[in-house]
Amino acid sequence: MNLQQRIQQQFDESLTVKQAALAVMAVPIEAAIRLMAASLRTGGKVMACGNGGSAADSQHFAAELLNRFEKERPPLAAIALTTDTSTLTSIANDSAYDQVFAKQVAGLGRAGDVLLAISTSGNSPNVMAAIDVAHAHSVRVVALTGKGGGKIAAMLTPDDVHLCVPAERTARIQEVHLVTLHCLCDGIDALILGEAQ
Repeated sequence: MNLQQRIQQQFDESLTVKQAALAVMAVPIEAAIRLMAASLRTGGKVMACGNGGSAADSQHFAAELLNRFEKERPPLAAIALTTDTSTLTSIANDSAYDQVFAKQVAGLGRAGDVLLAISTSGNSPNVMAAIDVAHAHSVRVVALTGKGGGKIAAMLTPDDVHLCVPAERTARIQEVHLVTLHCLCDGIDALILGEAQ
């Protein structure tokens, strides 16, 4: 297989996975949009966490809400729990790396807030710990996963929303995560700005 064929294969696989994801994720994405918009409208906030590429996605999502997505509007309360190196390293050093997001949720989370918990495998221990703390503080959870949802799938309550990409390959899951985050941003803006019901 030459490089052009490899490139074609990557695009073809990405398109196939995205079509499959749309079929199973459109309804829960709408539910997540409505949950987040309701929280933001009533003075709540969205906290986002994840590791590696999912940490970058957390930061990307929080920036789109706090600043703007595609249209000007008032800033929306969002924070990525992945950005403060002093907080992350002190928690990892003094407690355990598994607690780097959980302690932040415990300190910052309030009833009515939403935690966006991102894990391609659904098995990230520190994301799972954050979900546990979120539940204890009446913070609703939107879990963005793949690979069947892993252990996170079993942790979610009927009040939570599970956005699970129907794929096993990490790269494909991450690509669908990105378009999902853009759907969330677009939908939240549409509800906040009165462009959708």
